Amino acid sequence: MLVLGIETSCDDTSAGVVKDGRTVLSNLLASQVDVHSKYGGVVPEIASRKHLEASVPVIDEALMRAGISLQDVDAISVTMGPGLLGALLVGVCMAKALAFAGGKRLVGIHHLEGHIYANFLTDEPPAFPFLALVVSGGHTDLIKVTGHGEYEVVGVTRDDAAGEAFDKVARALGLGYPGGPELEKLAARGDAASVRFPKPRLDGSGGRFDFSFSGLKTAVLRKLAVGDCSKEDIAAAFQRAVVSSLVETTLEAAEATRTGRVALAGGVAANSALRACMEEACRERGISLFVPPKSLCTDNGAMVAAGGHYALLSGRSSGLELNAVADLPFGP
Repeated sequence: MLVLGIETSCDDTSAGVVKDGRTVLSNLLASQVDVHSKYGGVVPEIASRKHLEASVPVIDEALMRAGISLQDVDAISVTMGPGLLGALLVGVCMAKALAFAGGKRLVGIHHLEGHIYANFLTDEPPAFPFLALVVSGGHTDLIKVTGHGEYEVVGVTRDDAAGEAFDKVARALGLGYPGGPELEKLAARGDAASVRFPKPRLDGSGGRFDFSFSGLKTAVLRKLAVGDCSKEDIAAAFQRAVVSSLVETTLEAAEATRTGRVALAGGVAANSALRACMEEACRERGISLFVPPKSLCTDNGAMVAAGGHYALLSGRSSGLELNAVADLPFGP
């Protein structure tokens, strides 16, 4: 089955073609970083307009690089949310128009579900069940995946997502946009042991595997106000605190749910420190770790196409009434 995936949930316009849910034939992306960097973040209205300009050329290029035409596509998969509503509407409307004009099957994919399925575009995808840590600018979630389309939310963030905390701290440090990658570069030149930040931790049976990063962000702002250490050291210590929280909570949840397998997903999964620490911790505990290449961690059309393939095999599909509103299995 050939599936065209369309992703416009934030500020990147992407389209990809995936064969049989596993083989990436193309994966194109038009970035808006240069447009939004002068504002220090994404401006939703501008993002929506840029998606309108880029969507047709990106889809055309994705089809051309895959060596196929729209007539060859079996189905069209599109991110239906969550994300920026205006940006999502551009992708959803484009997918519906293509599906209607070409007589193709259509399926809407939850944004987090798409990130999880990036792990199925690798040489060795995880077997079921596995625990997915989906960590991005808008989400920090632990999801137990027991089969295609079968999900159980194990933990969520109570406040800031990890990626959001990275971006906000990066801005406080005077770094450019996007903040996460810039903070990672700065942290590589710092000494994490020279600054002590509180390790984000939630106690109690309710929300045992939830996350919280707002307090850590506040601690960084207070440390910056004191001005008694370098920005490099602050960045390194902050990154270590976030990574420690993500790794420790994920492994505790993996052992509690008896999955024995952990999969990383989402934009923050591209962070080298997180990947290295998670790999070491999983190896020590005998847990199998699955990590997509960095190019598939950020928002992309290929992951949406892969998710669409397995959704269709599971009997899910969407009609032309599909809207840009997140639906089951994860909710908003």
